[in-house]
Amino acid sequence: MQPADAFATIIRDAFADYHARFADITRRARRRFETRDWAAARIDAVERIELYDQCVGECMLRLEANLQQGAHDRELWSAIRDSYGRLIEGLIDRELFKTFYNTLTRRFFRTRGVDAAIEFIAMDIEPTDAITHPVGRHSYAVSELRPVDSFTRLLGDYRFDVPYAHRTRCAAAIVIRLQDDLAHWGPNPVRSVELLETVFYRERRAYLVGRVFGEHRFSPCVIALVNDERGLRVDAVLTHRADVAHLFSYSRSYFHADLGTVGDAVVFLRTLLPVKPIDEIYTVLGRAKQGKTERFRTFFRHFAALPQEPLTQAEGERGMVMAVFTLPSYPLVFKVIRDRFAYPKEMNRAQVEGKYALVFLHDRVGRLVDAQPYRFLRFPRSRFSTGLLEELLQTCAHGITVDGDDIVVHLCYVERRMRPLNLYLREQAPEAARLAVIDYGQAIKDLARNNIFPGDLLLKNFGVSRHGRAVFYDYDELCLITECNFRAIPQARHHEEEMDDGWFYAGPNDIFPEQFPKFLGLSPPLMAALKHAHGEIFDPEWWRQLQARLRDGDYPDTPPYPDAARLA
Repeated sequence: MQPADAFATIIRDAFADYHARFADITRRARRRFETRDWAAARIDAVERIELYDQCVGECMLRLEANLQQGAHDRELWSAIRDSYGRLIEGLIDRELFKTFYNTLTRRFFRTRGVDAAIEFIAMDIEPTDAITHPVGRHSYAVSELRPVDSFTRLLGDYRFDVPYAHRTRCAAAIVIRLQDDLAHWGPNPVRSVELLETVFYRERRAYLVGRVFGEHRFSPCVIALVNDERGLRVDAVLTHRADVAHLFSYSRSYFHADLGTVGDAVVFLRTLLPVKPIDEIYTVLGRAKQGKTERFRTFFRHFAALPQEPLTQAEGERGMVMAVFTLPSYPLVFKVIRDRFAYPKEMNRAQVEGKYALVFLHDRVGRLVDAQPYRFLRFPRSRFSTGLLEELLQTCAHGITVDGDDIVVHLCYVERRMRPLNLYLREQAPEAARLAVIDYGQAIKDLARNNIFPGDLLLKNFGVSRHGRAVFYDYDELCLITECNFRAIPQARHHEEEMDDGWFYAGPNDIFPEQFPKFLGLSPPLMAALKHAHGEIFDPEWWRQLQARLRDGDYPDTPPYPDAARLA
């Protein structure tokens, strides 16, 4: 065996080992669901996210021991790449293998930008287009006369070590919901159902994911199962693409789905969500590194196709911690940490990176955007607008390098672009603005129930997704609810103290919910709507009671779908 072949085999085997260990953690999800061990499920989620870097590190140590003086031999690595490509040719998930290899080369060579001589580069193709292998699935013809029987059998095919509280009743509720949701298809709208064999787990739910077919059309069909004090039962059925898209959202944590291969599942899921970017599908399946690769590929392909369009400062108020830029025609933003933070910000760069790492490992419950870190991105200097380039050179000089005709960004966080809530409210009619403010209040509650306090509740730090949901995206002051000290405003002793907000001492972790309204800048009608719907968020006792629950490990349930999707 040639040296390049031997090293390529080491890398292939290392990724296969990662894949097997990833699957081992994923398979625990079923047991966590059956035993309602939600705390262990959260630990598993963090362990699985951290596994990739752990396996890359182990592989690097093994390669260094074997390569020795050849560890940085570019000619050898080029041969290793070619040999590795031959080893994985024909595999459904060969793109995942390639991403693992690229991660190794980038860390060995500290690559800035991309290095076509030693990396796998494919900017002009959509890798999943070559996947024609059908993912494993169950298909059910639905009897026109006895549809409940069909769904009773369907539920029985997905076996758990806990029984359904009442399987036939659950099946009947599914039939009623599908007939109601799809009534516009005509009489007897449901002809068949097709579901993936793999059960998807996340937080406190298990999901059967697939499609429901009528005579001439199909729709997504996701059946949500819960296991609570009432037993195992169907909690909701999702058939609207917007609800399913939210379930697979970039603001959600990753599913635990024991897929033998991933690419064919991605192809299937794209039939349900044709407008969802492929990178987000890979990411929500737990393949965050592949999601990053696909996001890079699709963005820079778009970027190269529009050579006259400049990168510009993102809309919204200028941040004190991050410089944020975007390509106006593409729905991403790039966030770069500034060299110095304006008063009253007191954190440092390492603390900011720590906040983003916390979010990466935390359940995001549909209210925190997935911010992916990229290192050493290379952009042509000519593509930056004058104002943006000046801002980066003046305020982010420690985080960028001018390399000839290019700008290299050492670290940036890439997120889906959303409309800042403060701008959105100015643009909307009164009723739409009222609904947005109410959802903003719900977002604060959802985050709190998952042990997250945004720190800075200003509207500019929340965005509005294309589905109209408020999502938090400014993490530099984010902290855990259990670390906060929620206080009532002390009673003033005399009029002069009452007129002076600063007469009493406030510690670094002290939070005064009664003061929130004066900083939000909402009009009186919008503030009234927020207080009517979510007035408890201004009550320190509500926060203290929630804090006590969280410290006891009692995390309130936050369903990832609207109440209208839940079954009676």
